[in-house]
Amino acid sequence: MRVLTASDRAVLVECADLDEAMRMHRAWADVPGVIERVPGARTVLVRFDPLVTSAAELASALSATRADQVQLVAGPEVVVPVRYDGDDLADTARLLGVSVDELVRRHGAAHWTVAFSGFAPGFGYLVGDDPLFDVPRRPSPRTRVPAGSVALAGRFSGVYPRETPGGWQLIGTTDAVMWDVHRDPPALLVPGARVRFVTADRVAVSAVVSGTSDASAAERSVGVRHADAGPNGPASPAPALEALNPGLQLLVQDRGRPGLAALGVPASGAADQIAMRDANRAVGNAPEAAVLEGVGPSAVRFHGAGVAVITGAEGELAVTGAGGATRRIGHGVPFAVADGDELHIGAPMCGLRFTIAVRGGIRMPAELGSRSTDTLSGIGPAPLRAGDMVPLGDAAPNAVEPAPLPRELPAAGGLVVLDITLGPRRDWFTATAVRLLGEQEWTVTARSDRVGMRLHGERPLERAILDELPSEGVVDGAIQVPADGQPVVFGPDHPITGGYPIIGALTDAVRDLAAQLSPGVRIRFRVAS
Repeated sequence: MRVLTASDRAVLVECADLDEAMRMHRAWADVPGVIERVPGARTVLVRFDPLVTSAAELASALSATRADQVQLVAGPEVVVPVRYDGDDLADTARLLGVSVDELVRRHGAAHWTVAFSGFAPGFGYLVGDDPLFDVPRRPSPRTRVPAGSVALAGRFSGVYPRETPGGWQLIGTTDAVMWDVHRDPPALLVPGARVRFVTADRVAVSAVVSGTSDASAAERSVGVRHADAGPNGPASPAPALEALNPGLQLLVQDRGRPGLAALGVPASGAADQIAMRDANRAVGNAPEAAVLEGVGPSAVRFHGAGVAVITGAEGELAVTGAGGATRRIGHGVPFAVADGDELHIGAPMCGLRFTIAVRGGIRMPAELGSRSTDTLSGIGPAPLRAGDMVPLGDAAPNAVEPAPLPRELPAAGGLVVLDITLGPRRDWFTATAVRLLGEQEWTVTARSDRVGMRLHGERPLERAILDELPSEGVVDGAIQVPADGQPVVFGPDHPITGGYPIIGALTDAVRDLAAQLSPGVRIRFRVAS
């Protein structure tokens, strides 16, 4: 085995093949200091606690394990009906040197097994017994792949559980529900499951489309209610926060869902954990209390009296009372509100994301242990719309105190230096590209979100190895380089696994700063010692 640096808190272990990776994934469950393990096509990503172990100590412990001591157990059989109507069907057949009919026939005749989960909740990587299926990914991933898309990449087949970005070749669609948090287990295709693909007209769809459909925006709004218009305006018998103008994005967030990556569930949570921590401390909440995290000019109305604070991005802040009087409020300074007060947040002068914390916290039902909105997976409450109201809690364990002094966050056009570690796939790039990563300025583009921050540099990064990289686990802050050579820095809602090489990763200390970089900010990467 080869142990590679994945970040300052993770290593990527190369195994001999998929079978060894599966066995090692199970064998390393009890290694001291290991927080999480994410299997890949022939790798295992291992996240560790640096207070318990070091990368060197961990590498020694992992290497001492024998794969033949672990037995793999076969899972259930699942039938997936497919309409072979994918946008890439004809092109994929040409790539494989067969007709469309032959591709369809052999895809259905192959015996498929779910090797591991990743990319997104409910996405299973299926390996088959037909050597025909070895397909290159698209040169640049699509920004949106429809839910239910049946796809091929490398030796694998898979089904997209919901609409997400993706770079696989699309050959068909299915109505089978891949992921449902209300089902046990939530994933239809669990590791070890044996899968048969059949044409949709050959099977009763109801026999395999089990559970409810992928969570719609309405279903994900559990705990959110729409304001009821009455003769005296919106009525709210319990303390609540109403979204008047959600801006570009207004989400419920907390610490997230760490530890579920092996199920394909990203940690998600607040993009700027420092801003959330400071905000909760300022209003006396517990550290795990849910907050609102937003982007762009926004406005909310308070139903009931309370105490609130704004941290993160800095802009003009004002509260307008029910009588029309307006007062300015300070960034990071707790302020009292009365029933009917409206908070108006202006365009940020520096930073990107603001955090609103209210004493008592946002009271929402938890999904998989968290109230966070995961924009890639669709887990958690839907993004707030105008008129949505979120209930507030009524208990806070600590006293109110001002937040720490504002952090230095860059404005659009500003320059920021981010520390990184190199690896695990630096050897897939030319020496010039590795040097260029740190020497060249990169600009944050408008095509950035919680999944990934897309960068643009004058010179793209050139690869030394042009082969397809088998899917492997990736960490928050990983710097992935697609075929166009322009890096993408993964955010909190990033895919759990990916197939484009990772040249480096942000250190844990700068990830919150990276979450505050708006389009137009310039970046220089500095390799940490």
